[in-house]
Amino acid sequence: MLDKIVKYFLENRLVTILILAILIVWGIATSPFDWKLPFIPSDPVSVDAIPDIGENQQIIFTQWQGRSPQDVEDQISYPLTTYLLGIPGVKSIRSNSMFGFSSIYIIFDDSVEFYWSRTRILEKISSLPSNLLPDGVNPTLGPDATALGQVYWYTIEGRDKDGNPTGGWDLQEIRTAQDYYVKYGLNAVQGVSEVASIGGYIKEYQVDVNPDALKAYNISLMQVMTAVQKSNKDVGAKTIEINQAEYLVRGLGYVKKVGDIEQAVVAVKDNVPIRVKDIGVVNLGPATRRGVLDKGGAEAVGGVVIARYGSNPLQVINGVKSKINEIASGLPKKTLADGTVSQLTIVPFYDRTALIHETIGTLQTALSHEVLISIIVVLILVLNLRASLIISGLLPVGVLITFIVMRYAGVDANVVALSGIAIAIGVMIDVGIIFVENIIRHLEMPENHGVKGKELLNVIYDATTEVVSAITTALATTIVSFIPVFAMQSAEGKLFRPLAFTKSFALLASFILGLVVLPTLSYFIFGVNYNKKRVRRFWSFVFISGGILLSIYFKMWLPLALTLIGLYDLLNHKIPEKYHHYTKHFNLVVLLFIVSYFLTEEWMPLGVQTSIFGNYIFIIVLLGIILFALLSIVNTYERTLRWCLKNKGKFMLIPLFTLLFGVMIWIGFATTFGFVAKGFNKLGWNIQESKVWTVPSKTFPGIGSEFMPTLNEGSYLLMPTSMPHAGIEQNRKVVGQIDMIVSQIPEVDMSVGKLGRVDSPIDPAPISMYENMIEYKPEFILDGNGHRMRFKTDNKGRFVTKSGDSLTHENALKEHISIKNLIADKDGKYYRNWRDMIHSPDDIWNEIVKATKIPGVTSAPKLQPIQTRLVMLQTGMRSPMGIKVFGPDLKTIQDFGLKLESILKTVPSVKKDAVFADRIVGKPYLNLNIDREKIGRYGLNIEDIQQAIETSIGGMKVSSTVEGRERYPIRIRYPRELRDSPETLAKILVSTPSGAQIPLGQLVSFEYKQGPQSIKSEDTFLVGFVLFDKNESFAEVDVVNDAQKAIQTKIDSGELKVPQGISYKFSGTYENQIRAMKRLSIVIPICLLAIFLILYFQFKTLIASTIHFSGVFVAFAGGFIMLWLYSQGWFLNFSVGDVNMRDLFQIHPINLSVAVWVGFIALFGIATNDGVIMGTYIHQVFERKNPQTVLAVREAVVQAGKQRVRPAMMTAAVAIIALLPVLTSTGKGSEIMIPMAIPTFGGMTIQIMTMFVVPVLQAYWRETVIKNQLKKERRNA
Repeated sequence: MLDKIVKYFLENRLVTILILAILIVWGIATSPFDWKLPFIPSDPVSVDAIPDIGENQQIIFTQWQGRSPQDVEDQISYPLTTYLLGIPGVKSIRSNSMFGFSSIYIIFDDSVEFYWSRTRILEKISSLPSNLLPDGVNPTLGPDATALGQVYWYTIEGRDKDGNPTGGWDLQEIRTAQDYYVKYGLNAVQGVSEVASIGGYIKEYQVDVNPDALKAYNISLMQVMTAVQKSNKDVGAKTIEINQAEYLVRGLGYVKKVGDIEQAVVAVKDNVPIRVKDIGVVNLGPATRRGVLDKGGAEAVGGVVIARYGSNPLQVINGVKSKINEIASGLPKKTLADGTVSQLTIVPFYDRTALIHETIGTLQTALSHEVLISIIVVLILVLNLRASLIISGLLPVGVLITFIVMRYAGVDANVVALSGIAIAIGVMIDVGIIFVENIIRHLEMPENHGVKGKELLNVIYDATTEVVSAITTALATTIVSFIPVFAMQSAEGKLFRPLAFTKSFALLASFILGLVVLPTLSYFIFGVNYNKKRVRRFWSFVFISGGILLSIYFKMWLPLALTLIGLYDLLNHKIPEKYHHYTKHFNLVVLLFIVSYFLTEEWMPLGVQTSIFGNYIFIIVLLGIILFALLSIVNTYERTLRWCLKNKGKFMLIPLFTLLFGVMIWIGFATTFGFVAKGFNKLGWNIQESKVWTVPSKTFPGIGSEFMPTLNEGSYLLMPTSMPHAGIEQNRKVVGQIDMIVSQIPEVDMSVGKLGRVDSPIDPAPISMYENMIEYKPEFILDGNGHRMRFKTDNKGRFVTKSGDSLTHENALKEHISIKNLIADKDGKYYRNWRDMIHSPDDIWNEIVKATKIPGVTSAPKLQPIQTRLVMLQTGMRSPMGIKVFGPDLKTIQDFGLKLESILKTVPSVKKDAVFADRIVGKPYLNLNIDREKIGRYGLNIEDIQQAIETSIGGMKVSSTVEGRERYPIRIRYPRELRDSPETLAKILVSTPSGAQIPLGQLVSFEYKQGPQSIKSEDTFLVGFVLFDKNESFAEVDVVNDAQKAIQTKIDSGELKVPQGISYKFSGTYENQIRAMKRLSIVIPICLLAIFLILYFQFKTLIASTIHFSGVFVAFAGGFIMLWLYSQGWFLNFSVGDVNMRDLFQIHPINLSVAVWVGFIALFGIATNDGVIMGTYIHQVFERKNPQTVLAVREAVVQAGKQRVRPAMMTAAVAIIALLPVLTSTGKGSEIMIPMAIPTFGGMTIQIMTMFVVPVLQAYWRETVIKNQLKKERRNA
């Protein structure tokens, strides 16, 4: 079948070229990178920073204004939760009852379709039993968005024409513009689910009644409410005709101003109307608020744009920006006292565009570096310019085809998905290398020298089909190896399935190109007789003229290279024959120099502080060391292999020791050799206490585990809390203080704080919870696509500003120089935004923590915006790890949580400052206990008293004005000075049926009590949280295990008693790790079995399949050895110039996360490739020669090894070297790429050993068969 495909496209070359051209154009059109090619329409892959790994969640939000959390829990959250439990597909239901509202989170199974779940919820809500919820309470469904939906936050500020802040606007004016202009404008953008407001004051009409006037006129509060309600109404009276014209009849009575309410008649006494203004004061004032926004220490007004589920976040943000530009001119403006014209302006403080561009930019950079470095390796190893062009030219096409499949398979382009392409580059190159190397080998055979036309076609066909089965097997094992990734569930499945898809797409694309396009290109390129004088002269002039023309637009190196190649080809015939041996690779050397130069300019591994020449030399030396080592193996291969064949037992000790060493690194010395300790224990010797045991146990403790390395988002979300009793004014001061302090840190670009909640179901935060969004500057100034920018410098390396000053980097930082002050120059230097003492984002976080130690405010775990949303969605907690305490009542839960808090603070691996147990019952309550006997004497009932309390103290909304597009509430209550203490509350008058006015203090008793600020539950069970975080040097799973042991020890000793009805469990992202490991422990063995079966189908014998499968174990050990080396302080601890190699290669302890296991899974797939290629050729040699003696077997093995060691080493070299840019990448997204690349890098390095293991085992197998036959013949003789 495959042979027929090769033959068809080789014979129909025009079809092949057309398909290639279509794929290239189509791939460019669907590329996620913003290439902006005007002649190709763009239809890009959906782009985001990371996959949405949140739970399949829907929110039901119910408001009940003024009600306490206990009332909300008892009358809304609990009954509604029990009613909704019956919805099909529900996995869990969480609820949070707070002051004035209830939030219920319904978590569905991942298999449930998002919008299907919404329709089921709406069905349930629409058919609620009549007595389930209080009258007038209507639950609503939250926005159709996920945890990653908050893509754009902004403030609205007054600014002049130059963009400078002006002030001059009060918070109510700005909030009105936000609520009735900006919000609706942005809501109209396609893909926006909701725009929510935060900060400022909502205007309302406030009627402050005078109790003395009410008593004097004998008017009840109910009469005032009725009067105001009746004074605000429009009606329609259909139509009338006048002179045959139809007129619409309207009765206009809506309140338009304060005076309209003042004129409302409440009662008539002696034919004199008593109006509202006679019994109270009407004014405009701010409504009660439960959320505040602060920017740099000053209150602000803003909003958040929430993207709809399934939308393209980047397109949504771009649409929002376009809409902002469209509505900007219509925002209010005013002339200030000094004559400055100030207009409200939308100013973003969180824009995910930068994170997306920087993340995608990191991957784009890594991919481009991998392509360039692969081209260099191919040029050096193949030593054939035409072959190098074929292999290198098809690699970008394979990537473009992957983009096409991603676009129409619905796979978003994000850091994980594009990492799949990055780790597939080496294998993609390998496919081309194996095909082309075999074609060259066939063309170099004496009988094929100088073939043309049909004969050349047949040679290429034979060479391609000869290796197609081996390549098919190798790719099949690679793709099958990713079955465990496809089998992952929940968060880990959502995170890594895109990677499995993209890697599979990329490998299939390279295979298809190898079958369809590569043979045709080989025919065209190898078929050109470049030695003809006319052809050579034509191309010489093309290169020379091209070099001259390009010198106008490009730097000198590319034009110079083309010119040199052209001159060499033009003058080559004049070079004496005796020098041809030295000059035959001149063009290749020139091309190698240029590609290396471009790689240096793009990569700059030693940093911008080192000259481009220094970086160039470093790259050449680095690649030279690796290639020299590999080529040394090739050159000494025959001699080494012969020794190994003679000393099989000695040689096999090396891979066996490597395997044992890798296992020991993985699970630890104590676990690996635990059986030894048990044996000595039986003999009465406790070896575990001797240095022989303790020293290696400490050296090899095993590798820690965590769920995922954290993606650097470029911003932090500082989430401390104050004490529950703190009021909104106190919290506002503190959050402003935090913003001012943090803004003074030089690396911080902006700090915007939020306390309380935005007006949206997505945010259930109490006023004691702060969220300070801290945007810190990237290490270097970047352009809009996340790439570093260069700026003009003088001859001393100082930066030249637009004002003409020349500043050193240190002075520029002191002067707060930014991109606005610098002059962009493509030949200049990069500008570093950080001080010399700041080496990583962790250092910035430590500066923030030091600066924000404020009395009365808790510390906070290190979190970032997206990370926080995902963590809170998955666990309901605002920390990556914590303990959920379930119990019968809130006080018992709180007391037990505080005991756990004190225990956790003693655990060494737990960060003490981050331990915090919920102070659930800490909110001060003032309870008004109604005396039923006393109210009965006055003919009053509970409803009468409660209405008086609700209206006079809390204020009751009785109506809303209609002022064009704007709507404002009308609220009635007592003046503040008559309702701000128990003494004044006792004087509130309550009207009786007889008309008498009775002070409230005679009807109720006042009680101070502590109560809950919020009440949380899971599946109807009350729950409280104990939050904690890990110290930097510990792994998540290890920290949780330490905490569990500490608590269990206290319980066993009797120091901690678990109250009746109390249960607790650890929760957090580590649960994902545990679940993923359980799944992988089943699926990975099945995957390895599938790889083994593929090998069996290829080699048809169990022994041969086992021999080639051995490469998996060797590579597995190599991956763990590399992880161990990364944890050793001495590894690569030296400097080249001013750059330490540990910093360059991001060397630090790597925990066993799902990302690392995905790297191992990728390694399993390619670990057998070289063995398959080597083994396939060994089998072919044995079939041809059929050796019958031990010496003949060894000679056959050596011959096969000699033929295949070069392409095998080439593939290994590409697989290893292509990962160097990934290992040295530092941009956003590298945190996930590097852990995935380390196992492959280490495994492929050690896996070179299989170049000897496979032949040795093959020889041993064949020799054993021959020896057994000889023994049998001797016995028979």
